[in-house]
Amino acid sequence: MARIAGVDIPKQKRGVISLTYIYGIGRSRAKEILATAKVDESTKVSDWTDEEIGKIRDAVGSYTIEGELRSETQLNIKRLMDIGCYRGIRHRSGLPLRGQRTKNNSRTRKGKRKTVANKKKVTK
Repeated sequence: MARIAGVDIPKQKRGVISLTYIYGIGRSRAKEILATAKVDESTKVSDWTDEEIGKIRDAVGSYTIEGELRSETQLNIKRLMDIGCYRGIRHRSGLPLRGQRTKNNSRTRKGKRKTVANKKKVTK
């Protein structure tokens, strides 16, 4: 496995796909990186030379990726929560942020259903 930005990328896949294993790099950015490094997109990682890997590492280094990007995202969320804006309050309470309905759906954000005790109908 080739190691770029502290991540082992798979050797058996094409360059464009394998670069997406790095947090913060998607398909379009991977294509950009390979274009700046002048490496063909369709070649597999196992066929890359050491010189090409060096060029790709340099190209990847110009972007905010992995740990730095994760911490930046966390700081942005913390800032929203500190200033008490709508999105920050939704983050704090663990509810969806972007206007989704919460009556029936949003189980991912809300977690497992909580049942209220002693609410069954009693038949006489």
